[in-house]
Amino acid sequence: MQYFISAIGTDSGKTLVSAIFTEALKADYWKPVQAGFPRDTETVQSLVTNGNSVFHSEGYLLNTPASPHAAAKIDSVDLAINQLQIPKTENTLIVEGAGGLMVPLNDSEFIVDMPLLWRMPVILVSNLYLGSINHTLLSVDNLKHQGIEVKGIVFNGTPNPESEDIILKYSGFKQLLRIPQLKKVNREVVRKLGDELLKNWND
Repeated sequence: MQYFISAIGTDSGKTLVSAIFTEALKADYWKPVQAGFPRDTETVQSLVTNGNSVFHSEGYLLNTPASPHAAAKIDSVDLAINQLQIPKTENTLIVEGAGGLMVPLNDSEFIVDMPLLWRMPVILVSNLYLGSINHTLLSVDNLKHQGIEVKGIVFNGTPNPESEDIILKYSGFKQLLRIPQLKKVNREVVRKLGDELLKNWND
């Protein structure tokens, strides 16, 4: 099975969530488009301890820390989804997007087109801040309009029961995990959160 990790925006916690899912499911990991540093593949690999996961090379490695469409232009790279080759594996594959769903890849393609074209269920990461209800529900509407399957939602940050409740009620999505505000992120934290994920994953 393949799952696409996306979010309501940049710096929502996709890489941490990807590490948690990769660790818990003993899955492979792949970042189709990497723009700038640090390299998310290296970060995820540093947080995963199981001996089963394989970390596949990025499809595009861009040097400029910017939206992929802008970074590709600066780096003189032609970026297109049809040029990407999904890694061949018999294992579960975690695919991490870049930014939010409507981040442009080029003049006509967006991040959301990846799970749409590849028919991958999405795991949506919603970090909680003032305004995140609107950003989350806009992402929910986008996914529903596109007819993309959603495996569930992960909340990240200081708990906000009112925000979480309305998002879950409106979306109808399953809450897969709640990540508290973390003072540090290391392998032990990722393992513990992975154990919490599995409780909901197998329900």
